[in-house]
Amino acid sequence: MIGPAGDTPREECGVVGVYAPGRHAARVAFFCLHTLQHRGQEATGIASCDQGTVHLHRGPGLVASVFNEDNLSTLRGDAAIGHNRYSTTGVSSVRNIQPQVIETIDGPLAVAHNGNLVNAPELRRTLLESGVGLQTSSDTELIVQLLVVSAGDWLTRIRALMAQLEGAYALTILTRDAVYGVRDPRGFRPLVMGRLDDGWVLASESCALSSTGATFAGEVEPGQIARIDAGGMTMHPGAQPLPPAFCTFEQIYFSRPDTHHGGSLVHAVRQRLGRRLAVEAPVEADLVVPVPDSGNPQAVGYAQQSGLPYTDGLIKNRYVGRTFIEPTQELREAGVAMKFNPLGDNVEGRRVVLVDDSIVRGTTSGPLVRMLREAGAAEVHVRVACPPITDPCYMGVDMADKEELIASERPVPEICDHIGADSLAFLSLEGMMLALEATDGYCNACFTGAYPFEPEMSVQLQLGSKDQFASVWGD
Repeated sequence: MIGPAGDTPREECGVVGVYAPGRHAARVAFFCLHTLQHRGQEATGIASCDQGTVHLHRGPGLVASVFNEDNLSTLRGDAAIGHNRYSTTGVSSVRNIQPQVIETIDGPLAVAHNGNLVNAPELRRTLLESGVGLQTSSDTELIVQLLVVSAGDWLTRIRALMAQLEGAYALTILTRDAVYGVRDPRGFRPLVMGRLDDGWVLASESCALSSTGATFAGEVEPGQIARIDAGGMTMHPGAQPLPPAFCTFEQIYFSRPDTHHGGSLVHAVRQRLGRRLAVEAPVEADLVVPVPDSGNPQAVGYAQQSGLPYTDGLIKNRYVGRTFIEPTQELREAGVAMKFNPLGDNVEGRRVVLVDDSIVRGTTSGPLVRMLREAGAAEVHVRVACPPITDPCYMGVDMADKEELIASERPVPEICDHIGADSLAFLSLEGMMLALEATDGYCNACFTGAYPFEPEMSVQLQLGSKDQFASVWGD
């Protein structure tokens, strides 16, 4: 991504939960978070529990820069939760970094959250009117306070919480006795389980399990609560499952290629997207080039189906940090030039098919097309392995406001002219679902404008301004 005005959706968050008797749970959580770094690069944190005492370390930055041997060693205990943050709810401040920790009459409580609550303003108002003070602008504090003001044991409180929440959430919760994993009734966000010797690991993606030696043991189902304690793992109903609405962008962009969702390897799914794209949008060309790295598997699939040779035409500089100082289009394009360099010898005189996973604003696509032309490409045909993104996401994916989405008002030929390509084609919605080998079960609201909520909620979301939903944008 090239910063806040970049041409890809921005990261969701990553959550981890560990219960590992006889092991340093925080160290296990550290390796999981390191593997899940792609889900959030703004901040990270780990809370551990040792005989009823919670230890916390968190800070802005990448996992490897926030944690070291000294601070990890202070996070004692055989239970821990962790979080990687990309903020779309709340300002970037230390107070909003997760996990959120509080002391209650029943002992310490820590919560890590991936997702977005679409009824956050209502929940915030209810808590404030009842006399509960709030210190942050994140959805996560709302979840913590709703758990605190409920009655009963923690399982009962979590069920009561789920009855009040509307939106997307995957939670890991730490108490003095257990670690919990919670997934919303529609299953917007992923949450998987792994077996680790005598313990268990919860994580946003299955790829995090392999870094710890844990063995994949399944997914927390929508509406389910996983409880891990000294007696092992037990599964409990939390809320009645609703029609599933798993975020399609987990398959398209967010998840690491070595992650499995619903039994399918993400890398294989992305290759199928590319193959289907080649069926729907063939073109006379000489070679297929990906937009690295997120477009690589889709480009491989396109090349396989089309019979065109696959090669690198752009080299990505992986050591360019994310910049948030991009006030002009000129500086944004300079950011693209810093991040990508063309391989002129590979593309000179060739008709190139440039394959990308998605186009959000179009701010990267145009400079990349020009870059390939300046490197000698005879033609540049852009192919996008998902449908046009026409509507914003209110479930925790920070894409853009509707007016910033290049496909919200422009037809494909106009977008093609805007980015300067010889031709442009997107994968159809039907073709995407064929590649996903599904007919339903996914949230495709960013492609269709049909949000998976009650009609009155959907109308409010579509009419609401960003300011109106300032505390709704996913955490």
